[in-house]
Amino acid sequence: MIIDYKKIDLFGKSLIQKVVLKPPFEFAFPISEQACFLYMHQGEMQYQFDDEQINIPTNYSLFLNCINSGRQIHHSNASGNGEIVIVTFHLEILKKIYDRELPPLLQRPQHIVSNQSSEKINTDFLIQKYMEGLLFYVENPSLANDDILILKIKEIILLLSQTQNAGAIQVILSQLFSPATYTFKQIIEANLFSQMGIEELARKTNLSVSSFKREFTKLYNDSPASYIKNQRLEKAAELLLVSDNRITDIAFDCGFNDLANFTKSFHDKYHVTPTNYRATQHNKQ
Repeated sequence: MIIDYKKIDLFGKSLIQKVVLKPPFEFAFPISEQACFLYMHQGEMQYQFDDEQINIPTNYSLFLNCINSGRQIHHSNASGNGEIVIVTFHLEILKKIYDRELPPLLQRPQHIVSNQSSEKINTDFLIQKYMEGLLFYVENPSLANDDILILKIKEIILLLSQTQNAGAIQVILSQLFSPATYTFKQIIEANLFSQMGIEELARKTNLSVSSFKREFTKLYNDSPASYIKNQRLEKAAELLLVSDNRITDIAFDCGFNDLANFTKSFHDKYHVTPTNYRATQHNKQ
């Protein structure tokens, strides 16, 4: 149940919204070509993503591409109200205020193949202070002219670019300008030898972990863990023969972040250590 709602528009479009909700609640945001930054100022919310639920507590945020992601948040705990502040990034407005050159956060990242459309953010001190300032204008809308609102958009984009989630946010925001989508297989092949776990790969395909595993098994006729490990080990075996790189570097380049784990996995597959494999194969030549 909505018990309080305020908003500020810019160029005729909703820019900032403050929503106070009494649990249990469900809140759906509009479907359009936009991205949304949802900040949990008080209480908590749940975001349904595919067949998984993500909990967003106080001072955490959710960044969404509203085109490709889920469009509803909810909360069933009746212990207290939830207060959410939403900053909306409209494509037309971003193009208008950055008429010369888009900042890096809005540009398509090079060499990154991902369809990720949501990211949970542990907002830092600066963003929390930014949101407090934003709420001042929500409560005093007559003080928020277009020039101030444009500065507030540029400020939040700058702050988001400095968070540890900047990479994922860049992927999500850039989809507004370059709405390219990749196939499941393209994403897997592009990230096969990166040091990513199953959860991160699932996010890049815009699927929950369980849906990702089902899709992967259907496509590759193997589990993600088994297939990916075998591909990485086969590449490592090849690199051991064709390069003089250190074994630690080869393990890292093939997606292993732990030398002991790499050595054990390699021995389990080839029944010999990486060092002895290289020496034995060289002797045969």
